[in-house]
Amino acid sequence: MTDKVALDALCVNTIRFLAVDAVERANSGHPGAPMGLAPPAYVLFDRFLKHNPADPGWPDRDRFVLSAGHASMLLYSLLYLTGYGLEIEDLKSFRQWGSRTPGHPERGHAPGIETTTGPLGQGLGNAVGMAMAEKHLAGVFNTPDGGIVDHHTYCICSDGDLMEGVGGEAASLAGAVGLGKLIALYDHNGITIEGSTDLTFTEDVGRRFEAYGWHVVGPVDGFDLDAVEAAIAEARADTERPSLIICRTVIGYGSPKQNTAAAHGSPLGPDAARAAKAELGWPLEPEFFVPEEVLARMRGALDRGAAVEAEWRERFETYRRAAPERAAEFERRTAGSLPEAWDRALDALAFEDGTATRVASGKALNAIAERVPDLIGGSADLAPSNKTMIEGAADFAAGRPAGRNVHFGVREHAMGAALNGLAIHGGVIPYGGTFLVFSDYMRPSIRLAAMMGLRVIYVFTHDSIGVGEDGPTHQPVEHVMSLRVIPNLTVIRPSDANETVDAWRSALTNTSGPTALVLTRQRLPIFARPASGPGSGALSGGYVLWQAGNETPEVILIGTGSEVEIALEAGRVLAEDGYAARVVSLPSWELFDSQAQEYRDAVLPPDVTARVAVEAGVRAGWEHYVGLSGEVVGMNGFGASAPYRTNYERFGITAEAVAEAARRVLGREA
Repeated sequence: MTDKVALDALCVNTIRFLAVDAVERANSGHPGAPMGLAPPAYVLFDRFLKHNPADPGWPDRDRFVLSAGHASMLLYSLLYLTGYGLEIEDLKSFRQWGSRTPGHPERGHAPGIETTTGPLGQGLGNAVGMAMAEKHLAGVFNTPDGGIVDHHTYCICSDGDLMEGVGGEAASLAGAVGLGKLIALYDHNGITIEGSTDLTFTEDVGRRFEAYGWHVVGPVDGFDLDAVEAAIAEARADTERPSLIICRTVIGYGSPKQNTAAAHGSPLGPDAARAAKAELGWPLEPEFFVPEEVLARMRGALDRGAAVEAEWRERFETYRRAAPERAAEFERRTAGSLPEAWDRALDALAFEDGTATRVASGKALNAIAERVPDLIGGSADLAPSNKTMIEGAADFAAGRPAGRNVHFGVREHAMGAALNGLAIHGGVIPYGGTFLVFSDYMRPSIRLAAMMGLRVIYVFTHDSIGVGEDGPTHQPVEHVMSLRVIPNLTVIRPSDANETVDAWRSALTNTSGPTALVLTRQRLPIFARPASGPGSGALSGGYVLWQAGNETPEVILIGTGSEVEIALEAGRVLAEDGYAARVVSLPSWELFDSQAQEYRDAVLPPDVTARVAVEAGVRAGWEHYVGLSGEVVGMNGFGASAPYRTNYERFGITAEAVAEAARRVLGREA
C-alpha cells in the first residue's frame, strides 16, 4: 500500500469514526450512512470541490447539498476537517441544545451548510434550483472573453430521496432544462428504515434517469476511490446533461450491523462501535481521534481554496475593467440588494374598476421586472391563469440560459424546492405561481423556505369559492389559514389592485422570509384609500378603509381579499341603520402584527370588542382578532360547483349576513 493510498484510507476512516463517536455520545442519530458514504464524499471534497472554507460565501464556489440530511455527521465531519470553523467540541455537542451541529443540517447554523435538509427529496430539488441559478447567471454575465460564473452543484442523495415524488419531479425538470453542471452522487446502499429496498423500490433507477435526460454513470464501487474519481470526472465532462453517479455502498460499513436497517437511525451501541473500530483498524481510544496527518491533508483545502478564489478575483477585476457596469450589476445581484428606484414603475400603474387581483399582480410583476432583472420565475403550467409571465422575456431553457420565464411544468413539488435552491444560490429573486388549492403540494418547500428565511415569492391565484364552476376540488377554503400558521411566512391577501401593488412592494423588500400573495380569479372594485387615519394599504398589513362618522366605532368589520367588498357593503347598511361601524382591510396578519402596538390599537381599538370578520375560508383562527365575543362569517365545509356569486349567496357570505352578525355581537338582533 502506497503512502497516498494509506493516507486516503486514514482520511476516510477519520470521517467514519467522527460520525460514529458523535452519534454514540448523543445516543441519537444516523451512523450508517456516514460510514458508507465517507469514501465518495472524501473523493468529492478532496479532489473536485471548488471551495474556500475561509470564505464560504464566495460567489463562484461549487455548491454542495447533502440531500440525505440524516447523514448530517458526514457533513459536519467534512466541514471540521476542511477548516470551515467547526471544532471538535461542536462535534461532541451533536444534537444538543444550542449546538452548531443539529440532527439534520440547518442553513445558518454553521458555515458551509448551504441548505436545510432532512425531508427527503427536498435537497435534490434545492440542488436543481441552485444549478438553474448558475446556468442563468452564466448566461447573463459571461462573455466570450471571460466567464465569472462557472461552478458545479453537487448533491448526495439516497434511496429515500429517489423514492420521494419531489425527487422525481425535480430530476425530470433538471433533464428538461439541461442542467449540465448538476452532478448527483446516489448512495445506493439498498437499505431503508424498514429493511431492504427490495420491499418497495425495485425499478431500474439508472434507466429512469436516462429517460429524464440525465447522463448516468455506474453503478460504481463507492469504496473504490479511483473509480469514484473517474466517475465524477466523466460526469463533469458532460456539460449538456445533469449526471447521476450510482455509487454502491454498504450502510454501517465495518460494524456488526452493516448492511442492515439496524445501522440506519440508531447508535451502533458501545459493543458494535468498538467492533467496527477493531474491524477497520481504528484505535478504541480516544474518542473523536483525528490523526495529525489527516488534519494536515484535509486542511489543505484552505490553501487550495485561497488560491482558486484569488485566481477568480483577479479574473473578475479583468472583467470589471472591460465591463464596469456589468461587474457592478453582478456585485449588486449577488449582494441581494435591489436597484435604485426599482419600484418607480409601480407608481405609474393605474387600474380600472373591476380588476381581478391576479391581473393586477401580473401588471405589477411586469412593472417590477423592467427594473429588477434579478426577478426570475414562472408557474406550474398555469402561467396564463396566474399571470406570471414576464412579457418580452425569453424562456429559460436548455439553449436559452439567460431566459427569465421558467416553465416548471405540472410539478408543484419540484417548483417549490427549486425556488428555494434559486434563492439560496443568490443573484436571482425567484417567484412561482399556481392555484392556491395546490399550495398543499409544495407545503414542505414553503415550510423550509420560511425556516431558512429565504426571499421566495409565491403567486397563489384562484383563492376561494370565487373559483366558481370548477367546484370544491379547486376551491381552497382551509389554505389561507393553513399558510398563516407557518412561522416566518408572510401571507398577503389584497382586497383590490392597489393593495396588490403594495403586496408586491412588500414581497420584494422582504429579505428575511418568503411571501405568499393570495389573489382572486374574479374581478373586484377599486377602493378609495383613506386620506387620513391609521394606515394606507397592504404595507401596514391592516388599516381603516372606511368609517361611518368620526366617532369611536361601535362595531368593527374586518375583511380580507374579495370579502372586503362585502364588509364595506355591510358597514354602509349598518350606518344607514344608525350604527357607528368601521371597516378594516386586513390583507396581512403578519405585517399587521409586526406594527407598533400604538398603531394596531388605532386600527382595532382594544375597548371595541364588538367585531365581525368575514373571509371565504375556514373560521378557525379569526379569534385572534375578533376574540371570543366576536363572530366570523366564513365557511364550515367545502365549496360547490356553481357561479361564484351563487356560491357566496348559498354559503351565506353576504353583506346581509355580516350586518346581522354585527347586530348580534352588539346585542341588538332584529
